[in-house]
Amino acid sequence: MESPVCLIENIDGTLRVVQEATEYLMRINQPVVVVAVVGLYRTGKSYLMNKLAGKRKGFALGATVQSKTKGIWMWCVPHPVKEGHTLVLLDTEGLGDVEKGDQKNDAWIFSLAILLSSTLVYNSRGTIDNQAVENLQYVTELTERIKVKAPSASSAEDDDAEDAQFVQFFPSFVWAVRDFTLLLEIDGRQVNEDQYLEHALTLKKGKNHATLDYNLPRECIRNYFPTRKCFIFETPAPPEKMAHLESMTESELSPSFQAVAFDFCNYIFKESSVKKVKGGLPVTGRMLSHLAKTYVETIASGGVPCLENAVLTMAQIENQAAVEEGLQVYQRGMQGLTFPVSMEEMSNEHRNWDSQATKTFMSRSFKDDSGEYLKTLADAINKEYASFLLKNEDMSEKVCRQLLSELSEDMANKLKNGFYAKPGGYELYCSDHDNLVAEYRKRPKKGVKAEEVLENFLKEKSVESNSVLQADKNISEKERKIHEEKVKAAMLEQEKKAEEQKRLELERTLQDERRSQEEKLQMMREKMEEDLKSQRKEAERAVECKLKEQRDLLEKGFKDKAEMMSQEIENLKAERPKEDNSCVPCFSAFMASKGVTRKQL
Repeated sequence: MESPVCLIENIDGTLRVVQEATEYLMRINQPVVVVAVVGLYRTGKSYLMNKLAGKRKGFALGATVQSKTKGIWMWCVPHPVKEGHTLVLLDTEGLGDVEKGDQKNDAWIFSLAILLSSTLVYNSRGTIDNQAVENLQYVTELTERIKVKAPSASSAEDDDAEDAQFVQFFPSFVWAVRDFTLLLEIDGRQVNEDQYLEHALTLKKGKNHATLDYNLPRECIRNYFPTRKCFIFETPAPPEKMAHLESMTESELSPSFQAVAFDFCNYIFKESSVKKVKGGLPVTGRMLSHLAKTYVETIASGGVPCLENAVLTMAQIENQAAVEEGLQVYQRGMQGLTFPVSMEEMSNEHRNWDSQATKTFMSRSFKDDSGEYLKTLADAINKEYASFLLKNEDMSEKVCRQLLSELSEDMANKLKNGFYAKPGGYELYCSDHDNLVAEYRKRPKKGVKAEEVLENFLKEKSVESNSVLQADKNISEKERKIHEEKVKAAMLEQEKKAEEQKRLELERTLQDERRSQEEKLQMMREKMEEDLKSQRKEAERAVECKLKEQRDLLEKGFKDKAEMMSQEIENLKAERPKEDNSCVPCFSAFMASKGVTRKQL
């Protein structure tokens, strides 16, 4: 992407996704690392985004007191460190813009930045004092703006505990303090940036109204963003040059500012993780597009974005697309066959492309716990295979009939010219007939209908053969009956061969289906086990973050608050996926729907 584009428009307080931007995201199949910057308007947010993009220009930098960024702008660039990943930069419109005068709109912009990002950069100016923390008031409203579970699936108790679950799904948090002019000291002791941030987020003891108000935003930041980092930037240039920051070269900027900017970018590049949704699933650009549309449409309709609903909606879209993509792989592969082919070749090609199609499906699908979409793909492939089998049979029959027509042309001419209408003619007829059948059998690439077509051909020629037999005066009645029995035996033998060919074809088809089901089920099992590992890892990280916060509270003397966290921690532990294979019932249901039992497998 050469330059940023608007992802979410904000027109007169109404948010709307921009089709051009979502279409671009739809073409990104790589995992995305999403970094969003939020903060008060005119605090230099766009400059940091341009630095991360490795460009001097890109996101608009304003030299006036007017906010330059409206809505949410996006810039997709190759990730400079993680190969095979895309870095998605989101620059949000400034919070507290006096021209906008709508704090509700600010709250939604802030919420969308959290919902879409894997790292949230909060940009402020000056110091992290009480005012700076209070400017981040939107964190106190997140439980009203974001839901983890669908309303129908959550109780009042769940609603109260939802903020404990946010830690599993929220981005890591980076506070960038701009134009800092003070010494990094606390009570005369020198501290680093992270210690400075943690000191600013320290809670006060007490239960009066003022203390509760003071603690609320700090508690929210600590609870929702357990992974926190701070960078402190000095002023990059003298005040008179700040209006021309975009046109200044690196050498014109303060060396200390450049050093922090370098460290900031390095941290973002190395530590910012891939965006994930509930369940620990890595998000691609295509999936991010679905999420953006789902969240914005929900907000525009007056609803509250729900993580669970968004993932389910995305799963439906992605799984259906995964079915179509897998089917296309199968169709393209099988279309490479030149009919007719043997049943063995047909079977081998089917198994190969069926496997490739399933792998393609598995690489894109997610949350198909019941196997519904995998079954849809299996049914669609079976239908396509049946069609290809029919095409192969039709072409085989056509080729075999044409071959027999060509081979029997000489006999037809002899019959027409009376060549066999003489004593000993039947023996000559039988010799030519046997040579014809032998030549037919020698010819390759006749396909699966070879024996059946030959059977029908021999039946058609039986009347002709009998006529020649009856007309041959050299043959006695006894010999004639012997010949008739030989013909019947040969016909019966050919009929058996045709039936055997059909039986083998059916057996091969059933065998292919069983193997296909076994492979699909194995792939599904492996995928679900991998998903469970991701979910367990995600849940364990959340528990560890809460335990760390609890230990910190105990160290600071907040015993009551630490004890209150115990129930949250127990709830998180209870929700962790168990080690046992909980996907077995899903496999049983899937196998039953396909008419396959465990004994068969």
